[in-house]
Amino acid sequence: MIAKLFRPLAPVGLPGKLLLGIVASAVLSLASPAIAQSTSAFSLNGFGTFGLARTTTDDVEFVRDISQARGVGSEWSALIDSVLGLQAAWRVTPHLEAVVQATSRYRYDRTFTPDISWGFVKYNPTPNLSLRAGRLGTEFFMMADSRWVGYSFLTVRPSGDFFWYLPFYSIHGADAAISVPLGENILRAKAFYGHSDGRIPLADQQWDIAGSPMVGAFLEYQYGPWLARASYANIEFKNDLPIAPVLKSALGIDLSAQDAAFLATRDTRTHYYSLGLVYDQGPWQAQLMLNHIEQGSNALQCSDGGYALLGYRIGEVTPYLGYSWVLSKARGTGPSAITAYVMQDSRSDQQTTFAGLRWDVVRNVALKAQWDAINGDSSSLFPYRQDNRARWDGRMNVFSLTLDFVF
Repeated sequence: MIAKLFRPLAPVGLPGKLLLGIVASAVLSLASPAIAQSTSAFSLNGFGTFGLARTTTDDVEFVRDISQARGVGSEWSALIDSVLGLQAAWRVTPHLEAVVQATSRYRYDRTFTPDISWGFVKYNPTPNLSLRAGRLGTEFFMMADSRWVGYSFLTVRPSGDFFWYLPFYSIHGADAAISVPLGENILRAKAFYGHSDGRIPLADQQWDIAGSPMVGAFLEYQYGPWLARASYANIEFKNDLPIAPVLKSALGIDLSAQDAAFLATRDTRTHYYSLGLVYDQGPWQAQLMLNHIEQGSNALQCSDGGYALLGYRIGEVTPYLGYSWVLSKARGTGPSAITAYVMQDSRSDQQTTFAGLRWDVVRNVALKAQWDAINGDSSSLFPYRQDNRARWDGRMNVFSLTLDFVF
């Protein structure tokens, strides 16, 4: 039910205001150096992506992750990858800094309404210790807090097979990070706690995850060009998935009290484990990421996922090749046919081979082209939108073009 019901009522195109915003960002990029020069305590920066994508099927719609209410099909669309972000920082003292970041991207409510993604105060009592409080980006997995800064990624977008199950982008809370030099190498650790902020689309309903407590930590070691990280995080959901009203409106089915209790997400806890390894030296770039997600609710299947990526830079052009996978683990069928139907919709079993090219055209601007070949089981519906179970065979190609920039 999760994959089939994570769909809105009507398609949406890229709003004109976002296109105007992207044009306006060019003006801001010219103005920002002057702003920075006028006072060294204040800085204004930004990032953006104008992206186009299409697939080779209309049996499902491909999405970037489950926070998006609609995806792309066989027609070119700028819906899923386009984004504009601005970030302002004010260094109050040498040890105290305030940061605010706003982004406009396709959201759970089928709009590009701007949102405050970061808004925190950072205090560095010593050069090796950092304390932050406010609205923070989530770091459940390696590189998770910068998923929308396309310029920072070699690929068009972060691997869906790895990041799909992570729709959390910010928390209201605090974190602490410490760095310990070990000769020429560095050991880092960070811990965070806060409450989730956001909603996840479910057909014409939304799953409210605001107020759900999150806690996590990671340990990271940098050894020359190598960077390794082990992470753990969990979230305790404070609200149930709106399965009952969706079943009623979509299929005319009443969810029994027994089935509702079996599929409850309220007061259940999901655990996220991950390992990451990155190599970056000279022309070579390589990444290997693995995760395991343990779901506390019967409505969601546990899963394992990962990806491997290799790129080689030749001048201003970097071709790359990668492979990703995700496999969920069924919990059985539950007490009724309805629970079995719902549980099946959160199933993932697929592999993706992807290849692409990044061209750094000028300073702070990159063009990318990517091809994804998805090969999965026909029962693998999560997290696609608008799925046609009778026709979907688990296979499709995704073609993507993006223009990424920072300023």
